[in-house]
Amino acid sequence: MTTQAVGAPRLGTFGRYTLPLAALAVLVVLAFAVGRFPVTLGDLFAATLGKLLGSDRQVPATVETVIYQVRGPRVMAALVVGAALATAGAAYQGMFRNPLVSPDILGVSSGAALGAALAIFLSWDLVGIQALAFIGGLLAVGMVYAVGASLRGRDPLLTLILAGVVIGTLLGSCVSLLKYLADPYNQLPAITFWLLGSLAAASPADLKVVVPTVVLGLVPLVLLRWRMNLMTLPDDEARALGVDTRRLRLAVICAATLITAASVAVSGIIGWIGLLVPHAARMLVGPGFARMLPMTMILGAGFMLAVDTLARTVATLEVPPGVLTAVLGTPLFLWLLAKSRRAW
Repeated sequence: MTTQAVGAPRLGTFGRYTLPLAALAVLVVLAFAVGRFPVTLGDLFAATLGKLLGSDRQVPATVETVIYQVRGPRVMAALVVGAALATAGAAYQGMFRNPLVSPDILGVSSGAALGAALAIFLSWDLVGIQALAFIGGLLAVGMVYAVGASLRGRDPLLTLILAGVVIGTLLGSCVSLLKYLADPYNQLPAITFWLLGSLAAASPADLKVVVPTVVLGLVPLVLLRWRMNLMTLPDDEARALGVDTRRLRLAVICAATLITAASVAVSGIIGWIGLLVPHAARMLVGPGFARMLPMTMILGAGFMLAVDTLARTVATLEVPPGVLTAVLGTPLFLWLLAKSRRAW
């Protein structure tokens, strides 16, 4: 990849962000309206105006419960998780100069999966599962970075990726061991269900923890968005331009890992978003990270919300979102590869 790749986007200024934002707004309204308990647009707007402006128009208490207690937290969680995973994927791909890198590459998902599986195996409650998943994701990246730092004299990027693959495989085998030892009637289904991903249990209490954590991880990425473009250059050239590549890489990895671990702790393992969405954003606005960052967040939030809405409405039983992201992500990714003709 070269700096020339930070080229002109294909869309005009108006359509570049307005159209995706409009599509996201439509998806939000649709997510509130459809489901086993349908909500009319009139009730939805009346409830929203009543909450925001204190409107006198009354809506049934059941509708308010569905909007504020059931679908509201779930819609918000889908938006936050989708935006976070997609942003982490964009940051990892830019940092490792590799379009096939995703948040899974440094073992975040494997560490979170092991933490959640261990908590379920120990019969911890939901808060304990999410806490241990979060800690597991951070510890996994810490292990990967420690291994990479101990193997000096080699390509640091390649070493980190290989260390991530090795540590992720090791942690995955630990998850398999816990599934083998788990109670086949209670613990094993719970572990399997968590690994498939779901937002069904998202609650306002979860959002109070996840949203600040994700924002905390996004702040460094926003502040470093211009320097991120220089990381597409070889390290020697980036250092010649005054960039401390080691510190910048560590800061970006920590920020991306933080938002990934926070998201996975709530949603479980949901793949493809961190791999697929950055490619779509890059196709729309070019590879410049300053332009990609907001577009990636919009597309990631929309994709996750669309998948979650499909997951709870497409069949009688809820389909795990992790399955749908794989089913939808495979053809979409192949289509993006076929359409993208510019250098990455």
